[in-house]
Amino acid sequence: MLTIEKLKEYGADIESGIKRCANNQALYLRLVATVPSNIGFNNLYEAIKRNDLTEAFTNAHGLKGILSNLSLDPILNPVIKITELLRKKEEIDYSLIIKNIEDNRKKLEEIL
Repeated sequence: MLTIEKLKEYGADIESGIKRCANNQALYLRLVATVPSNIGFNNLYEAIKRNDLTEAFTNAHGLKGILSNLSLDPILNPVIKITELLRKKEEIDYSLIIKNIEDNRKKLEEIL
């Protein structure tokens, strides 16, 4: 079960995230619970596999907004990194950043 305590252990900035949800803790927890299944992750990974950096950027940027609003810092930080690289259309190996994103996504999923 998802709790504030588990999210704190995960490294989320709970106070900031709840504040962005009009100080509604229940709303915050409901929104956090939707993150691991967000289609943007798979779309990001698939776009990178196809080397479609424009579509990858669009998905990364969308995820960045969601994760920023919820202050899910452990997964947000690598998403910020990949977003900025994709913004510049950097032709690099993104596999380590994607692994970091996916590892943190799985950790979040486990605490649900």
